[in-house]
Amino acid sequence: MLGLMQNWPLTVDRIIDHAARWHGAREVVTRSVEGPIVRSTYGEIRNRAKRISSVLRDWGVQPGDRVATLAWNTDKHMETWYGIMGIGAVCHTLNPRLFPEQIIYIINHAEDRIVFTDLTFTPLLEAILPHCPTVERVVIMTDERSMPAARLPRVECYETILAQASEGAAWGGFDENTACGLCYTSGTTGNPKGVLYSHRSNYLHTLMTMQATVMAASPKETILPIVPMFHANAWGLAFSGPASGAKLVMPGAKMDGESIYELIEGEGVTFSSAVPTVFQGLLAYLHESGKRLSTMHSVLIGGSAVPESLIRGFYEFGIEVVQGWGMTETSPVGALARLTPELEKLPYDEGMKWRIKQGLPLMGVEMKLKDDAGRELPHDGKTFGRLMVRGATVAGAYFKEEGGDVLDAEGFFDTGDVATFDEHGFMQITDRAKDVIKSGGEWISSIEIENIAVGHPKVELAAVIGAAHPKWDERPVLIVKLKPGEGEDKQEHLEFLQGKIAKWWMPDDVVFVDDIPLGATGKIDKKLLRERMKAYVVPSTAAVV
Repeated sequence: MLGLMQNWPLTVDRIIDHAARWHGAREVVTRSVEGPIVRSTYGEIRNRAKRISSVLRDWGVQPGDRVATLAWNTDKHMETWYGIMGIGAVCHTLNPRLFPEQIIYIINHAEDRIVFTDLTFTPLLEAILPHCPTVERVVIMTDERSMPAARLPRVECYETILAQASEGAAWGGFDENTACGLCYTSGTTGNPKGVLYSHRSNYLHTLMTMQATVMAASPKETILPIVPMFHANAWGLAFSGPASGAKLVMPGAKMDGESIYELIEGEGVTFSSAVPTVFQGLLAYLHESGKRLSTMHSVLIGGSAVPESLIRGFYEFGIEVVQGWGMTETSPVGALARLTPELEKLPYDEGMKWRIKQGLPLMGVEMKLKDDAGRELPHDGKTFGRLMVRGATVAGAYFKEEGGDVLDAEGFFDTGDVATFDEHGFMQITDRAKDVIKSGGEWISSIEIENIAVGHPKVELAAVIGAAHPKWDERPVLIVKLKPGEGEDKQEHLEFLQGKIAKWWMPDDVVFVDDIPLGATGKIDKKLLRERMKAYVVPSTAAVV
């Protein structure tokens, strides 16, 4: 027997329609790419998105066609998003932080027909589009006064095409499983892979992240999504912001500490989201300037493990850090470290043990640990295993690789992360499977050592990799980028780790470098780091090797 409820497809056009109807005057504030702060509303964004839809239909864009964006977090980017998705086309967010060769591969693999771009990226497109034969047009998201003289395929001015378009485009009317968005992984191993979201998966992810235990978005919040819309949908905030009626503040291209501070204080931001490196820059600016944040109560940090020093740094300003975990394949939010009532009662220092973990899975996400043979492992806080996930917002295949076997026999997706679960259900990522250090048959967590090492007051960035060892297979080596003006002292950094990690985890060496490479999503690029260090030999084994 089936239920007797209405068949109401879960499509994302309903999100911006809801925002326009019930929160239509709520502001969306943007630091524009051209420079000035500009103000819009959900009502205006919805109407302008309708115009984008009309333009795309006039250009012959059909349901399922891929339309790319190469843009920062702005009101125009949101308009384009909803305008593409509303007619059943696929919004493909391009990540400008990838190598040009990767972007060329992605555009060609997706077969993008149109690219909407900010002024910032016109030189990049001039260089790569001669190698991208499917792209028919480029829309530069500015007005006639700011249009550049660009050597590109048929170029359109964003404001000009909107002025000539109708707001009468019809949205929806298709199955909720229709493809909605396309986002490629950063391609740390092999070519980037396309994750093809459906309207249903994005709608459900929006509801999941609006839970009080997750982002708790509401009309009383002012949200600053620093994490880019090209980085896994800005962790869903471009959907959950409008859905909840929260005021949105879009940072545009400027994400240095001073610029972020100006937006937070000027617009009364209460909640923000970003990767650790961005918030480390904000904290550094606060300490240098002596300023404080008067309205912000919490921040969501993800993308890579959050150092304890960063959590404590914000705590000094009265701001709670909530650590999140996810990946492109999980839409992306999969878990959050909000403490349970029992853990909240603990003294702050004692509760830190759980604040530095990745937390509990969202309602709608299932998780378990398995070993390399596929056997399920216990949740005892000690046993390391491969983190497996499944749910309505988890990828079941990669774009154009539908026959690829990405799920196990139970329908779980292997995240590539190694993790533990403790007695409270809190998950902690100990490493990427390809980065874990195997020494003497036991695993050493490079992430845990890094998060402690970066707390040293002289350290700007820290990374740990495994170096070959004739007896132990691998031994950890600490790689440090110092803050400007600081002197090198290996012993000082080893002593800083003593008593905080197991003795046999202690790095065999400290190597000081001028730069630690970051990948396209702000994480340390361990693959490139290992390539740079391939000739390195642990000092104690040099004679043996």
